Amino acid sequence: MKTLKIKNKDANKYLKGYPLLHKSSVASTGSDLKEGDLLSIISESHTFIGKGYYGLQNKGVGWVLTQDQKQTIDQAFFSNLLSKALAFRKTLYRDTETNAFRIFNGEGDGFGGLTIDKFDDYYLLTWYSEGAYHFKDYFLHAIKELLYFRGIYEKKRFGKQGRYIEEDEFVTGERGTFPLLVKENGVRFAVYFNEGAMVGVFLDQREVRQRIREGYSEGKKVLNAFSYTGAFSVFSVLGGAAHTTSVDLANRSYSKTIEHFKLNSIDYEAQNIVVEDVFKYFKYANRKNILFDLIILDPPSFARSKKRTFRAEKDYTDLLKETIEITDHKGTIVASTNCAKFNMRKFRSFVDKAFVDSNRSYQITEEFSLPSDFKTHSAFKEGNYLKVLFLQLDL
Repeated sequence: MKTLKIKNKDANKYLKGYPLLHKSSVASTGSDLKEGDLLSIISESHTFIGKGYYGLQNKGVGWVLTQDQKQTIDQAFFSNLLSKALAFRKTLYRDTETNAFRIFNGEGDGFGGLTIDKFDDYYLLTWYSEGAYHFKDYFLHAIKELLYFRGIYEKKRFGKQGRYIEEDEFVTGERGTFPLLVKENGVRFAVYFNEGAMVGVFLDQREVRQRIREGYSEGKKVLNAFSYTGAFSVFSVLGGAAHTTSVDLANRSYSKTIEHFKLNSIDYEAQNIVVEDVFKYFKYANRKNILFDLIILDPPSFARSKKRTFRAEKDYTDLLKETIEITDHKGTIVASTNCAKFNMRKFRSFVDKAFVDSNRSYQITEEFSLPSDFKTHSAFKEGNYLKVLFLQLDL
């Protein structure tokens, strides 16, 4: 086990449980470190902080795994992590209407750098550093020991600048036939492990989709901006929406959205599916005086079109101002972001500024963050990245 020293000025933060080994907090390392090396983490004054591993991920150089000096990082350690994670999600395993959810959420479940998602009887492991990937066999052994599965797949997100590495991602078991058909609160989704980094549905929005169906859709004219594969649109229709418009720049969003409508016995020809730059569509709707009762605004943290670059931390306020312009009186905007660069308080300030600049008033009717299966670490606030506000506009 190699040694990594943390600067004394940052030691207290780590002693309180902060799990990510920031580059800026590292005072020195022992001999040359390699991805996956186990670490004894101490302060400059030689106070024991914890044991962890070395793995480059964004601004981090690894993760703390335990603060117990006597803990051995072996197969039993990883099996115990997974066992605890499964126990935490036992209610979801019993849910007959949902069979797609997260069973292991990185540092929230004790091992930063890996997430594991369940899609019916298939499991998808996503690795975020080469160092994390070093422990693959431990996790596979634990899965085989603790779970029934038909097949296991993996995705590697540790290429240059955190990019997805495209390769054959089948690991073990039985190869899937795609799409895999899964359920979320009784709604069917088509999932593809063989079409790049994303699989067709974002599991972290499960509670938001259900709330839109239950309480906000009936009789409404709905716009789903940055619609991806139309999941919010499907839930809106099933919640009684009068009509939905789904807008996304990606060409494949058209066929994928149709696929999801068909899977849920919805006449897709009665809905509007638009392949276009969302910013351009907003200008079109404003020019034509097209107004919506409910707008779901869930942009990526970063997006680039031919004429515009969007960064959530800089541009969300302006995007929301454009959204307000095409929202009907007493309408609702579901403002959402997965950007981890700011917290909910800052997000609320973006919302406030947008409404002040638009000379409109609003009320926050509901607020959401990550669902319980996306377990977070209490000392790692940035891990709770999802921020969703239901904004009802006043007259």
